[in-house]
Amino acid sequence: MIDVARVRSYLERLQHSITGTLQDIDGKAVFEVDEWQREAGGGGRSMVLRDGAVFEQGGVNFSEVFGDNLPASATAHRPDLAGRRFQAMGVSLVMHPDNPYIPTSHANLRFFVAEKPGEDPIWWFGGGFDLTPYYGFDEDCVHWHRIAKQACDPFGADRYKDYKKWCDEYFYLKHRGEARGIGGLFFDDLNQPDFEQAFAFVRSVGDHYLPAYTPIVERHKDDTYGETEKKFQWYRRGRYVEFNLVYDRGTLFGLQSGGRTESILMSLPPVVNWRYNYSPPPGSAEAKLTDYYLRARDWLADNGK
Repeated sequence: MIDVARVRSYLERLQHSITGTLQDIDGKAVFEVDEWQREAGGGGRSMVLRDGAVFEQGGVNFSEVFGDNLPASATAHRPDLAGRRFQAMGVSLVMHPDNPYIPTSHANLRFFVAEKPGEDPIWWFGGGFDLTPYYGFDEDCVHWHRIAKQACDPFGADRYKDYKKWCDEYFYLKHRGEARGIGGLFFDDLNQPDFEQAFAFVRSVGDHYLPAYTPIVERHKDDTYGETEKKFQWYRRGRYVEFNLVYDRGTLFGLQSGGRTESILMSLPPVVNWRYNYSPPPGSAEAKLTDYYLRARDWLADNGK
């Protein structure tokens, strides 16, 4: 039997745990709390940090919304959900660092319930986390994927492999022919074998985000960089914007369901640019990002882990 209250309680605790830890790491800026209500039903809490010592901008959102009909983005691959009343809640975060040697990170956990009178509710979890570097380091990639695997290991030998592959395929810019980052975990429509096991897996993913990200932040937050690195970061952030506005299901769901625009677009970086037909010099650290790091690979096997 599903327990919506337990899911809500966990997600709210997770939001405060993550913001507290990241605020301590930043040491300068604080997360501003913005409580909001949705006219069509529900509301949320957006927590946004700006102009910090480590993070240029970041946000960790909790939302819980209701509606009479799921939007097209949610029913496109599940026509059986059309016409059902829905309840959706989740935590979504994106952290955009100031230092180009620190990757951008994204995580999301969500829970949906779709109901129709006289029928059993349809419910499922989705989410994951992924990493988007601007300058790659093997040790960061290995660490990120090692923690992702640890989150999955108690739930089956194939869980990490399957959800890593799904992540690689999902966070892919088809019009560019390149990955958004080095991947991580992505899953959707999770309701097996039962609520307790599915919820336990979701908690494991949520609880492993900070151990995956914070050591990478600490490793690079004092790295020296110059104008070249900063401009390349701005350029690569353009890919992040393109993915979120063209492909991201969460962005589309939020906008189509009448969600709060400021909270939905909080994921976009504060400074970004596009350069026509740009190609980094061959053999440069900038070229190595796409030539080496943004290729789908088994980071753990490739590095003997």
